[in-house]
Amino acid sequence: MVKHIKHFIEQSWLLMTSAVFFGLLLAVTNAAWRPRIIQNEINKFNNLAGAMLKEATNFEVVETIQVDTGKGRMVETEIKKGVNADGQCLGWAFVCQGSGFADKIKLVLTVDKAFEKLGGYGVLSSNETPGFGDKIKNTYYRSQFVGAPATELTISKIGDDKIIDSDIVAISGATVSSEAVVTILN
Repeated sequence: MVKHIKHFIEQSWLLMTSAVFFGLLLAVTNAAWRPRIIQNEINKFNNLAGAMLKEATNFEVVETIQVDTGKGRMVETEIKKGVNADGQCLGWAFVCQGSGFADKIKLVLTVDKAFEKLGGYGVLSSNETPGFGDKIKNTYYRSQFVGAPATELTISKIGDDKIIDSDIVAISGATVSSEAVVTILN
């Protein structure tokens, strides 16, 4: 038995040492770059939300709430108020996330100041299938959400995507990703 353990250590010492070394290297790199990663996420949020609430010059955190992702997992979300230069509320913006076909999808959602109509969404992060699921980033799909009621949305495989209502027409070949966006927004 001792002979087998000795043989194992002789054969795998380099692998075990390398695993510990590179694991520590990744942890240190992540810790060093974390502030920059967070700042980049904030900048991307501001750019996406600012493109949907065009006259907003600033996004102020109003409240942080716990949101159920639909699978019993709670996620902390900041509700931000989009204000213009005079400090008037133009609408609301927040990050919502959920499971897509390939990976987690994070969206920036905007609604009008009365919470009656969607201002649209932008994709903060997504690893959906290139050529199919990543079409959730395209304007022709996203435009269905601009002006849609901020109520329960439904997904349909057929219909007129030019009509702005609570019925969203899925992307052909990417029904799972289309359904994921609607589920996340609901």
